[in-house]
Amino acid sequence: MSENKLKNDTSVKITFFSRVRGWFLTGLLVTAPVLLTVYITWLFVDIIDGWVTQLLPAQFKETLYSSIPGVGLIIGAIAITVIGAIAAGFFGRWLIKVGEGLLNRMPIVGTIYGASKQILETVLASQSDAFRDVVLVEYPRKDLWVIGFVTGGTKGEVSTAIEDETVNVFVPTTPNPTSGFLLFCPKNELKYLDMSVEEAVKLVVSGGIVTPPHKPKKKKAS
Repeated sequence: MSENKLKNDTSVKITFFSRVRGWFLTGLLVTAPVLLTVYITWLFVDIIDGWVTQLLPAQFKETLYSSIPGVGLIIGAIAITVIGAIAAGFFGRWLIKVGEGLLNRMPIVGTIYGASKQILETVLASQSDAFRDVVLVEYPRKDLWVIGFVTGGTKGEVSTAIEDETVNVFVPTTPNPTSGFLLFCPKNELKYLDMSVEEAVKLVVSGGIVTPPHKPKKKKAS
């Protein structure tokens, strides 16, 4: 009788601790993404606040900023909007033209400015096809495939040097998708996927752990 009772008590304890462990893991899965999101958002706001408040008068820092966290982010957004409104006018366009001329004449700085401006204009343009399609690319050898993003058709000297019709494909690396490779791929050798760019980025960043469900795109009626 005593042995049976000891076994029953042990099994009850194991079951109880198993449940507690399961609850803890479930709670971790629920709270970790939320806490991580809050932390990254707060860190971003804090960094912007630090930059903006360095330019503010001391009295303003001690009163408004100390009582309202995030005011630097709001001031920064307002300042960017005001700069955009000024840039849309004649004087603003002239000022930008003069400033760009000075920057482009500066070594290294001009190259960085020109490249960053071109990238932003391409990504933000409403008619741009940048990062609109997710594809599979056979790389770095046959029968191995990687996720890629079509950034547009190949143009300029590169297109004339290649006989086949090619497109520009950016192949990101894991877990940092901001670095990667630029490939000029024949269009007929790509496999276009139905997943969105956001889903593909999650797949790359997670190293294949987060796999989006297959949602076939609806074909447009002809």
